[in-house]
Amino acid sequence: MNSKTSSGQLESIKATKKNQSIFMSNTTQKLSVLEKIGYGLGDFAANLIFQTLLTFLAFFYTDVYKIPAGTASVIIFIGGFLGAFFNIIMGVIADRTHTRWGKFRPWLLWTAFPFGIVAVLSFLTPDFGANGKIIYALLTYFFLMLLYAANNLPYVALSGVLTGDMKERNSLSSYRFVAVMIAQFIIQSLLLPLVLILGNGDKAAGFKNTMIVFAVAGVICLLITFFTTKERIIPAEHQQSSVKQDIADLCKNGPWLVLLLVTILVFITLALKGGMYVFYFKYYLDPAAQMAFLNDIGFTSFIEMINNGLSKMGFVDFQWPKDAPTSAFSLFNAGGILFMIFGILFSKPLADSFGKRNIYITFIFLSAVSLLLFNCYSRTAIALVFLTQLLHGFIYGVTIPLLWAMIADVADYSEWKNNRRATATVFSAMIFGLKMGISIGGALGAAFLSKYGYVAEEVNQVPAAVEGIKLSISIYPGFIFIISAILLCFYVIDKKMEMEIETDLLERRKS
Repeated sequence: MNSKTSSGQLESIKATKKNQSIFMSNTTQKLSVLEKIGYGLGDFAANLIFQTLLTFLAFFYTDVYKIPAGTASVIIFIGGFLGAFFNIIMGVIADRTHTRWGKFRPWLLWTAFPFGIVAVLSFLTPDFGANGKIIYALLTYFFLMLLYAANNLPYVALSGVLTGDMKERNSLSSYRFVAVMIAQFIIQSLLLPLVLILGNGDKAAGFKNTMIVFAVAGVICLLITFFTTKERIIPAEHQQSSVKQDIADLCKNGPWLVLLLVTILVFITLALKGGMYVFYFKYYLDPAAQMAFLNDIGFTSFIEMINNGLSKMGFVDFQWPKDAPTSAFSLFNAGGILFMIFGILFSKPLADSFGKRNIYITFIFLSAVSLLLFNCYSRTAIALVFLTQLLHGFIYGVTIPLLWAMIADVADYSEWKNNRRATATVFSAMIFGLKMGISIGGALGAAFLSKYGYVAEEVNQVPAAVEGIKLSISIYPGFIFIISAILLCFYVIDKKMEMEIETDLLERRKS
């Protein structure tokens, strides 16, 4: 019996050493391009839905589903607020998930199809009467937020366990956010034209058909992410911590508290201005000036060439919309996103040289300044509006990968300080902040429309409504970004501390 036991122990020791050897090499291993692209596709899938909510949910509720602006504001806030709290629960669940695929990857597989289905349901327009439509919108939005949390929280936490190399994380974030920008380009530049094309002018049918296409593409991308990634950083087997202990660790984590507040503020800004741009082009900027600008830059003749080509091929129904605000709005977003991608390319080298914190503070402040400029432009200053959007796109693009890379650093900081790793719990709190920001920002946009006297589909809005729309894409979001920059001055993980944490954790994991 003793000899068998000793033999078993010997085999166990050998297996443990083998696993430790594999673990150590994987911890510092460079990620392949395939894995980085595969990981990025997961956020591409999520952002086909996320960016639609960010940019068009208020417009869909007020102008398509015909829900009053004040009521839409309440739906967006309540649905998002309740869904946001599920992120905390999801973080606890994900950190305690144990499968042969890891902690976080299986959630991408389990939620892919339900997420796609509910995304389509959220953009249907069943005629249930005034009260029935409100209930339907609230329920579908709430369940969409629940599934988004169950899918996206494990996804973002996955970035913290693919590699322990902080420079590789910066690179991974850059790949990921190029994918995000591509999804954002599709939504903000092409969704409204797609809605009109696929619905043959009927916006309700167009939203339904477009969301079906997005849902199918999203499911495929999530499955690719599942099959091309691998979790490498595994908490020590002896690590045992309660939910109470994890939360206590978070509350003592100063950098986490700062990033939580910054995340809330950043996504309030993105949801507020992102949701109001469509109204800005439709009701503030002069349509004749927009058309003249499109003619001057050759966009109108380019679109006519495309439409003629489609007609000759028999695609008579697939014609780009001819109204100037739709085209100008799409081009405005497209230019901003392309320059955001350009900014993302500078993010990693700047962060590697000067540290994530310093670069984020600098560029989020410059982003605020560029937003404030929009308040200075008249209704006919279309060229200045576009140039400012390109400037803002590049500046803000530098910050995009840094926030999520900093959140992964905060998870490392928690492990470094407490000798316990709770990756998903750290990320869940940040996703909670993101959802709160989206809910507050989206609700603020709809609330401002109601407060300033906006009437859906009214060609001539009252001056107060037009002014409120302009303030909502300039002054309000600009000042929120400035507050974010100030808060980040209290974030203590600078470049020197990043290197110290990475070195100490590497040695600790080896031992």
